[in-house]
Amino acid sequence: MQNAHDAFLKTRFFAGLDGLRCLSIVSVVAYHVMGHQSVASRGYLGVSLFFAISGFLITTLLLRERDKVGHISVRGFFARRALRIFPLYYAVLGLYALLVAFTEKDAATRGEFFQHLPSFLTYTSNWFVPRAPDKRVIFYFAWSLATEEQFYLVWPLVMGLARRAWVPVAFMGGLLAVALGAPLAVSAGWLEAGALGTRMLTSVSVSICLGCLAAHAAHSPSGFGRLYRVLGQSWSVPLFAVLLAGAALWRGCPSWLSSLVMTALVVATCIRERQPLSSLFSHAWVRYVGTVSYGVYLLHMLVLNAVRRAVPGQGVAVHLVLTLAVSVLAATLSHRYFERWFLQLKDRFDWRGAPAKLPAPAPVRPAPAPRPHAPAHAEPAPGVLVGLGEA
Repeated sequence: MQNAHDAFLKTRFFAGLDGLRCLSIVSVVAYHVMGHQSVASRGYLGVSLFFAISGFLITTLLLRERDKVGHISVRGFFARRALRIFPLYYAVLGLYALLVAFTEKDAATRGEFFQHLPSFLTYTSNWFVPRAPDKRVIFYFAWSLATEEQFYLVWPLVMGLARRAWVPVAFMGGLLAVALGAPLAVSAGWLEAGALGTRMLTSVSVSICLGCLAAHAAHSPSGFGRLYRVLGQSWSVPLFAVLLAGAALWRGCPSWLSSLVMTALVVATCIRERQPLSSLFSHAWVRYVGTVSYGVYLLHMLVLNAVRRAVPGQGVAVHLVLTLAVSVLAATLSHRYFERWFLQLKDRFDWRGAPAKLPAPAPVRPAPAPRPHAPAHAEPAPGVLVGLGEA
């Protein structure tokens, strides 16, 4: 068990997570292409899987940074996240604004987009842009990016400022209680469904909370041992992959249960990389789609609308294949010719540094030989070092 934990702590890159990202983005695209009444009606759970991955991975990286250098560089984290997320997000949002301004024929829809634009710009659309199932809301999918960005803003601060290891765990446990309890309070009539405070409470992601708590557990030897008994076996990843498929097909599955299964799958993939599905998760094409999944997520709705106009009257299977293919191509071009210019700057904002070292002690100069007939209790001559490094 100790060897497995040591191997986990030394693993710098979890290849299986790119496979899970691929699964997530494919399910989300299928959901948007095929619609609410199709076999992909619960494909939106792919976003929850993204959340579980993010919570586990970000927390793991922050814990390792703290162990390595003794602190967490919050400003470094913010700078690196901004370089990764902001350029493409705001570029795509700007493209949407141009397209809506010059091509959207529905004046009401166009007006609502620009009314919501401040929320999109500030990553608060999950609070201020309500979902209308029977109404088209342009750029609505940004709610998930707003949830992620709020997590990136708060969680590193909590971990970086905490002086006790239990404080972040208690904080995230409290958020988990909010995420689980707020929807129940709305159903019971204790919270007003349309109120801003209610929308803020219900926007807390159960998957992110579980991912963060699981990362804390896996980081400690005792917690890792408990997780490994269930999630570190050769059958763990296939089992939880099947359970996740079942949760996706079961329309009445509680959201907390699907989030728990997703988190278990993420942890199992990371603490035991060699398992029956590792060849699939580590396949070059699967990993590549996972690598550019952020670009695919931001661009796939534009691509889907273009595909529907370019090949009207085709079945959803054709639209799905074309949307995936063109979205991956567009994300590839974006990553290679746009995003990488910002990603190359990330090292300039890596202020984590190396562990602080105590200054090396000054060399001890040998004391001069005592003069003949000098008394044994004579005081040392001026400048001679006494003890360890003391003048």
